[in-house]
Amino acid sequence: MGKPKRERSLSDSEAQAVARNLRVSPRKLNLVAGLIRGKKVDTALAELQFSRKRIAQDVKKCVMSAVANAENNHGLDVNELVVSEAFVGKNLVMRRFAARGRGRASSITKPFAQLTVIVRQKAEEEAEAGAKKSKGKSAGKPAKASKAKAAAKETA
Repeated sequence: MGKPKRERSLSDSEAQAVARNLRVSPRKLNLVAGLIRGKKVDTALAELQFSRKRIAQDVKKCVMSAVANAENNHGLDVNELVVSEAFVGKNLVMRRFAARGRGRASSITKPFAQLTVIVRQKAEEEAEAGAKKSKGKSAGKPAKASKAKAAAKETA
């Protein structure tokens, strides 16, 4: 009996993992999440391994969990995975107090955060298209520079 199964919100080539109740402020966690956005999973894990931030190990666990979900639950190829999204949300905030002078108190907030990592399998056509675009961009820059040099010579 139970409730009906919820529809899958991600596409077939995506998998996600959520790390909840991470004992760090969302602002600090977002700095680490920004390191891995849009990168291949191998590169992201290497950067997290050698990051000097304390929370990087928990982020690494979450990325590895998303990769395991992609492989085991959705049958995706691990070598073609890219961290397509990594976003941070607020969680609970523990409020404490610190005794101050003259019988007063000041508040101390101890925030928690949560991290959602979504990995996507890049198709071979997308990878080739991305390579062609990057070649086109690099080829276009020198052409603009040479036009600027030619215009500078004409004015001189």
